[in-house]
Amino acid sequence: QVQLVQSGGGLVQPGGSLRLSCAASGITVDLYTIGWFRQAPGKEREGVSCTSRRDGGTFYADSVKGRFTISRDNAKNMVALQMNSLKPEDTAVYYCNANRDFLGKKYDYWGQGTQVTVSS
Repeated sequence: QVQLVQSGGGLVQPGGSLRLSCAASGITVDLYTIGWFRQAPGKEREGVSCTSRRDGGTFYADSVKGRFTISRDNAKNMVALQMNSLKPEDTAVYYCNANRDFLGKKYDYWGQGTQVTVSS
């Protein structure tokens, strides 16, 4: 059974930092494209960052570029999202995602979500 178990998050003041982690079991993360998404109240889920399994390339939404860093630790089979210079508009539930297409079949897994609240 595949599980993505998230940890980290919480309440932080504007300008602060948080680190989200996503530990995988049942899959090997280096075979997957890994992404972080977020959903704020009343808004649609949006992509924040992802890292490609093919070349390790990374993508960041314009709203977080220069402040967030995605990383993967293949030895520990986990991924992380380091969030610095947090703003109130970063408040949302954050989700990690692992996906790949293999032999015509799509594999798509989600973490349970973790709340990030940026407020003074």
